Amino acid sequence: MPSERVGRLLDTLGDGRAREILAAVSEEPQSAKELTAALDVSLPTVYRRLDDLKAAGLVSARTTVAADGNHYERYSSTFEELSVHLGEDGFAVDIQGEADVADRFSDLWEELRDDG
Repeated sequence: MPSERVGRLLDTLGDGRAREILAAVSEEPQSAKELTAALDVSLPTVYRRLDDLKAAGLVSARTTVAADGNHYERYSSTFEELSVHLGEDGFAVDIQGEADVADRFSDLWEELRDDG
């Protein structure tokens, strides 16, 4: 993993609110409004942290269409396990369980079938 991504990832994980949001979306996909209610955090704060988590590659967003036609994003964790190692060349991060495209498509298809 490039050192720039490692640095961004570690900086993001250093933020307590970002860790709370990451923990919440690792349990089940949630919208920003759901995260706001569950964590008692302002919506702008949630969006800022979600942007940081997405930039670090730790969460992904999927568009969900509500029954009334409105759409919104639901966020989920992109991995199952993350470990940080300190070696001669600095920090290294190992991310296990990153979903591949086929898994993401299968999950999306299941969500669409459940909503129908």
